Amino acid sequence: MTMGERLKMLRVSRNLSQDAVARTIGITRSAYSHYEINNRQPVYDTLIKLAAFFNVSIDFIIEGEDRKAGEDLTPDTKEIVQLLNNMDEEQRKQSIDKMLQALRAPESS
Repeated sequence: MTMGERLKMLRVSRNLSQDAVARTIGITRSAYSHYEINNRQPVYDTLIKLAAFFNVSIDFIIEGEDRKAGEDLTPDTKEIVQLLNNMDEEQRKQSIDKMLQALRAPESS
């Protein structure tokens, strides 16, 4: 499915006209129409407005998949994030400082 097809699907599923979407995000109906028929690509600012308007991610509009934050993290990284999330602010700051110190320390031979 193309970006234009996704935009049309989102619009039609909400029973909206091209004009209604265009007016709401501040572009012309003609410009929006060109997005749906894949004659033009929206600029970044317009992508942000479209994603917010349709309540989807920019990834969904562009690629057709809604990526969730942390979805591509390794198991170890997920565990570290979980541990950090369970700490209070001071513990989190101290832990991050220690990790950064360890990364900056020269390796022992």
